[in-house]
Amino acid sequence: MRTRTQRAFRSTVALALPLTFGACTWFTDFKTQPSIEPWEAMSQTEGDTLRGPRGQPTYSVPVQGTVSPAFAVSYTPAPATLDSMRGIANPTAADARSLDNGKKNYQINCAVCHGMAGDGNGTIKRVNPAYAWSPSLMTPQAKGYPDGYIYGMLRNGRGSMPSYNRIEEPDRWDVVNYLRALQAGTADTTLIGYPGQNGTTVPGPSATAPTMPSKYVHPTVQVTPGSAGLNSGTFQSKNEGMGVRALHGAPHAEKKAGGEATSKAPGDSKEKHE
Repeated sequence: MRTRTQRAFRSTVALALPLTFGACTWFTDFKTQPSIEPWEAMSQTEGDTLRGPRGQPTYSVPVQGTVSPAFAVSYTPAPATLDSMRGIANPTAADARSLDNGKKNYQINCAVCHGMAGDGNGTIKRVNPAYAWSPSLMTPQAKGYPDGYIYGMLRNGRGSMPSYNRIEEPDRWDVVNYLRALQAGTADTTLIGYPGQNGTTVPGPSATAPTMPSKYVHPTVQVTPGSAGLNSGTFQSKNEGMGVRALHGAPHAEKKAGGEATSKAPGDSKEKHE
């Protein structure tokens, strides 16, 4: 009895899953991508000729920009590349939230080399003095770097310092603000936590995830001249490749000598399919 009940439950689930996921008009399996076939209705909704197909669900694509996209600024850790980012203005105010987030990111990513106080006496130097190559961030030269240059060093790296592009762009500006507080002697340098701790000792959730729907521009649909009122925006199909057949009639092989279309019964075909 139990086995029969389990089989019935599994069969019900197997039938329900296709119906559940089939109800999602935007769902794709990466094989069937949103597209418009020739002579197909422009919208995925029957009878709607004013809106184009929704390629991705709302909130699925980030809309935030970046001050230094890769197509404009290279990720090469070269002096000339870093110099090109000197003029980028810091968009983040050095308020309590920014300093607190900058402190977390600094102590997690930077303090191991540059030290908790930014003086170059990090953990790596205390473990092995031979690794005392991390420069102090308290020198006049470091204090003279503009915010955009420090941001670029976090983005690209420089010399033996690797890229810290894993720190999200908004968080990098918080690190810059915290570094300025260290240089001014006003930063809180108490330990935020220990390895393995979570919660308030680590940065918050991603700040670069989608926060608003993607922008959409309504196209202007007009009847193609000479098309008798039919075009890709006004002709409704069932998305089964039947658009051309419906417009132009049956194929030549299915027409009589007089040109009239004939209908074949399923059993009339000479081809046999197993």
